[in-house]
Amino acid sequence: MLELVGKKIGMTHIFKDNGVSVPLTMIQVYDNCVLKLAVNQDKEFDNLLVAFEKITSAKKVSKSVAGIFNKKSVPLFRKIRGSQVKKGLDLKVGDSITIDSVIKEGDKISVGGVTIGKGFAGVMKRWNFRGLEASHGVSVSHRSHGSTGQRQDPGKTFKGKKMAGHMGVDNVTVKNLEVLMIDKEKSVIAVKGAIPGYSGGDVILKIAKNF
Repeated sequence: MLELVGKKIGMTHIFKDNGVSVPLTMIQVYDNCVLKLAVNQDKEFDNLLVAFEKITSAKKVSKSVAGIFNKKSVPLFRKIRGSQVKKGLDLKVGDSITIDSVIKEGDKISVGGVTIGKGFAGVMKRWNFRGLEASHGVSVSHRSHGSTGQRQDPGKTFKGKKMAGHMGVDNVTVKNLEVLMIDKEKSVIAVKGAIPGYSGGDVILKIAKNF
């Protein structure tokens, strides 16, 4: 499965001929460069290493990372990501993977990202608990989670119990998003529906078709 890195631009919508509104998320795919294609003789896949988001100043990356690009005589990039791809891909060091060569309109892709952080949240917001009664003896605990454990046996709260805590900043992948539009010149695609993360955040495009 080929994985490309992009930036979530934001959301918009289009109208079909029958007047139905279709939500769209715009994603700009970063400039990329193939760093390495490792052929595995004893496995069913090869390892592909691709660099993303081209930069001009070596000060924006560490010396060890800059050494990787200098050794391969390729421009500097900010991010490096590896993926497992099928055998037989015609790629070599320095090649650039264009959007129109891997994605067509109507294709289904998966998009992963980091969800927006919500801070410390209670159980009603975090887990959709109903809360306690609004009256009838309930005092200053209307939005609490109630009982959290058992009796003396086992005498503890089990790991994974739904309680208040940190919400958001989770790695989430949305599968089978339909690609409705592709702008080759600006390296932008539009997928149907919403994807995790905030506008301007990085997302991972996971392309399984032919890869």
